[in-house]
Amino acid sequence: MVSVFRTKDLHQLLGEVSTLDDDRSLRRSLTALDITLLGLGVMIGTGIFVLTGIVAAQYAGPGLMLSFVLAAVVCTFICLAYSELASLIPVAGSSYTYAYVSLGEVFGWLVGWSLILEYTVGASAVAGGWSAYFTSILADAGIHLPKALTAVPAEGGIMNLPAILIVGLAVFFLLRGIRESATANRVLVFVKIGTIFLFLLLAGPHVNPANWTPFLPYGWAGVSAGTAVLFFSYLGFDSLSTASEEARNPGRDMPIGIIAALTLTTLLYIAVSAVMTGVLPYTELDTAAPASYVLQRIGSHFGSALIGTGAICGLSTVLLVMIYAQTRAFYAMSRDGLIPEKLCHVHPKYRTPHRVTLLVGAAVALISGFTPIHIVAEMCSAGTIFAFLCSCIGLLVLRKRYPDMPRRFTCPAPKIIAPLGFLSCFYVFTQLSAHTLELFTVWFFLGLLVYFFYGRRHSRLNKMK
Repeated sequence: MVSVFRTKDLHQLLGEVSTLDDDRSLRRSLTALDITLLGLGVMIGTGIFVLTGIVAAQYAGPGLMLSFVLAAVVCTFICLAYSELASLIPVAGSSYTYAYVSLGEVFGWLVGWSLILEYTVGASAVAGGWSAYFTSILADAGIHLPKALTAVPAEGGIMNLPAILIVGLAVFFLLRGIRESATANRVLVFVKIGTIFLFLLLAGPHVNPANWTPFLPYGWAGVSAGTAVLFFSYLGFDSLSTASEEARNPGRDMPIGIIAALTLTTLLYIAVSAVMTGVLPYTELDTAAPASYVLQRIGSHFGSALIGTGAICGLSTVLLVMIYAQTRAFYAMSRDGLIPEKLCHVHPKYRTPHRVTLLVGAAVALISGFTPIHIVAEMCSAGTIFAFLCSCIGLLVLRKRYPDMPRRFTCPAPKIIAPLGFLSCFYVFTQLSAHTLELFTVWFFLGLLVYFFYGRRHSRLNKMK
């Protein structure tokens, strides 16, 4: 039983990655700017374009701004821990690899298993949201797609074809290479940031401070509950650390990219939520397209159409980075033998793990195209928070186990930051619904079964003992 807690030796891991042959190595081509934009790509999307209005109306009122601040504070603790871990262990796999090295194989597997909830199921939910915005814009232009091709079978259709097609396009970019994917992401990020500033410019002059009263209509409990819902908006920043093995200078670029992305995202979220709740009473914002709705209410229909376009760009980048992160996590797990090793081979020309990319893309396309995933998508937060909790503990373990290993970035006061990160994440975890926690428990124990029946026996560490 002790073998399930066996850990990967950090020195050996770094040595293995540096000597990988062309069949198993990834291309280092990402700069700090690329990583920052990847972060903006995955974090600026669902939060601004979907969740802000719903959380304001149902949970926090104008206190929505505080919900974003609280979520950002929690993520700051985790962000500092991830920055050190990414600079210490510049290897694909993110929190899966960190847990494997620090806490042991079974925790590494469970973290990787949990990330499937965030990336695969979350990407499917984003693809469904992209389809809804796309069909809405076409309808405004007088083009009405048949319901049979825009709705899943459970909702009276045959398939959600737009969702399947956008997943296919994302997979195409990812197969061509991370450099090409980062370029596509960069263009889309600038488009959606431009639309956000356009929203602030058009709606800002219509702010009425009276709409911010009462500021906390649901009390602090509403702010906390809002944070638990909005936490989904920040889940993507951990996906940046999956890019460590493809960063040109991971010790420098990863911390800069992670911290910059979190800071810029928080400022934009607070600005947008302040304007939204200032233009209209929070009770009127209960819509899945709040930015477009606000502009429609002030008579800016052209601006509303542009915001819809920006939403499509925003959700496109979220989808791209989520599928990218899942493929890199699977790539690391297959390299360790916990899932079939043949999946980790990379394309001889594009230097991308093409097999696992196609596998993940097919799964996301099937889920988004044929399954109503709004209930399952709630599990995304639970799975990622579990990964955050393990990373906070892992930071302290690695500080003690490898005190002399070079770290280009060191987390300040780790004995304070790591426990604060753990406790704050656990607090957010307790704010999730009972139904979500039940589903996560089932997924957790299913993961244990897969590990004990396959992963433990096929693990490379098991073969080396």
